[in-house]
Amino acid sequence: MIIVLGGGPAGRIASIRLASAGKEVTLVESGGIGGQCLHFGCMPICALTDAARIIDSNRNFHNLGIVDSIPEINFPHLLTEMHAIQQKIASILDTETKTAGVNIVYGRTARTEGNRVFIGDEPEEAEAVIVATGSRPNIPEIEGISLSGVHTPHTVWEMKKLPRKLAIIGGSVMAAEFAFIFSRFGSEVTVLSRSTFLKNFDRHLKRTALQELSGVDIRENADVKSIKGSTGVKSVQFGTGETNESIDADAVLIAAGLLPRSDMITGIKKGPLGEILVNDRMQTSVPGVYACGDVTGPPYLTPVARHEGIVAADNILGRDRRMDYQYIPQSINLTHELAFCGTGGDRSASLAIPGPAGPGTFWSVPSGDTGLAKIMADPESGEITGMCAAGPGGGLIAGYMAFLMQRHITVHDFEDFIEVHPSTDGVYGLAKYTSDILKKRSGS
Repeated sequence: MIIVLGGGPAGRIASIRLASAGKEVTLVESGGIGGQCLHFGCMPICALTDAARIIDSNRNFHNLGIVDSIPEINFPHLLTEMHAIQQKIASILDTETKTAGVNIVYGRTARTEGNRVFIGDEPEEAEAVIVATGSRPNIPEIEGISLSGVHTPHTVWEMKKLPRKLAIIGGSVMAAEFAFIFSRFGSEVTVLSRSTFLKNFDRHLKRTALQELSGVDIRENADVKSIKGSTGVKSVQFGTGETNESIDADAVLIAAGLLPRSDMITGIKKGPLGEILVNDRMQTSVPGVYACGDVTGPPYLTPVARHEGIVAADNILGRDRRMDYQYIPQSINLTHELAFCGTGGDRSASLAIPGPAGPGTFWSVPSGDTGLAKIMADPESGEITGMCAAGPGGGLIAGYMAFLMQRHITVHDFEDFIEVHPSTDGVYGLAKYTSDILKKRSGS
């Protein structure tokens, strides 16, 4: 029997792959199947962003005089309906997993001691073990962090009403997405970023993100000192350089990233964050024990976790498969999908243009927010080394471009490419244009 700890994207996909190959698999899940992605991360963000975009779109139409009013969000009802859909998705995942032949054990905790695995306090014999216990919110040590009204992505769904003034502690993708959502719902949002906001983002993509977060007060290099209040949050104190400031807030959202959830795993080598150390076959320091997903550390992305689960399962099945992290597509969901893959490198040439008008961006032409297309390529070979796409289909474009980049496709290979029109995608056309420029420079 193979025992899998955790029913999130990594553990569930690994379980299905193993069971489909004829292995006896037991999946232990202490919470709900689907993991953080379904219950606290990707799916709730999708739900809330969809609603926020509707408000945003109606506000734009109102400003143009096309509609007479802007709808208001019934926040408690939104959360209720969202939760119902999450439960339906969980039911579908449960059925899919069991139909594949996986035995699911719900409501039990599991742990390991080296290569020994326990379900509850009972030891279990296992041919192999996959640890896919996920991650938890990173909670900084701040005075007042336990006050009522302080939330994490795991508890924000318990809010009884929409905050009037919300302080978000964090400066990465998670903080930006929540800032967009709550600002569009009508909250006054302040983001307190410990360092640079959206640090390490491409400069063009960050500029687009800041444009789409207009109305959000973003404070960089903000050192949060304390959260004040008696029965609930009243204010947040922070410092920027030598200046100390205070802002009023009736709610605080901690969006300071994630940490691996590995407390129940012992006898296996871990890194400084508690991440389980693995090789490119997802093997741990203990023979027969594999790990995949968030418990192995960044980048904390669902598609990466799924692929790691496949790699772990295949190696258990005797298939030599390795994990490659070179080109991982990522996105941030604001007004548009702001997606990217690769960083280009020092030698790369780059071209960036505004996104074309099309479905979802036509009415953004007056405000100049039609998104972005950017290509980075090696000036000699034309090989694509990075890209950015901001628009209604940015994430989809980045996924396919990452696949092509893994196969060393060049901008010259797009010469015969015919795109769909109308479309908000400027990347493929930009690839053709980049090819023309590089050919002229080389005299070919």
